[in-house]
Amino acid sequence: MKIVALIEFLRRHLKAVIRLCWVVLALLVAGDGFLVSKEHAHTAPEHWIGFWSAFGFTACVLIIIFSKWYGHRGIMTREDYYGDE
Repeated sequence: MKIVALIEFLRRHLKAVIRLCWVVLALLVAGDGFLVSKEHAHTAPEHWIGFWSAFGFTACVLIIIFSKWYGHRGIMTREDYYGDE
């Protein structure tokens, strides 16, 4: 059960894990700013540092919100849908 030990380790060091995630995020955005060529960008926002990261994150959040809304409004039914038979 090595995965359980890993999860327990990460829970014990949660603040360090969060800091590490922020550092990795900052390095990715810096890498986007310094290492990725914006020469062939098609639109103005593509020249912004971290645009595609923000776009992807926003799209992911919107997909999750829409899916939850649709699931509760359109897919889920009440428990007594089939009656008491």
